[in-house]
Amino acid sequence: MPLEVDCPQCGTRTPWNSANPSRPFCSERCKLIDLGLWANEQYRVPGEPLDTTPIPPEA
Repeated sequence: MPLEVDCPQCGTRTPWNSANPSRPFCSERCKLIDLGLWANEQYRVPGEPLDTTPIPPEA
C-alpha cells in the first residue's frame, strides 16, 4: 500500500512519492498558498522576542 499523507493546506489525501513533486502538498496551488502565508507572516515560529534596542556606535 503506497504511503499517503494529508495535504497541510487543504487536508486532501495525497501520495508521498516522486510522482508528486508538490509533496507534502496535493498540488502546486496548495504549495503556493502556504508559501504566501509564510511570506505575509501569518505563520510564526514561537520564541522569545528579539531585543530591538539599538547598539550605540563605538567611539
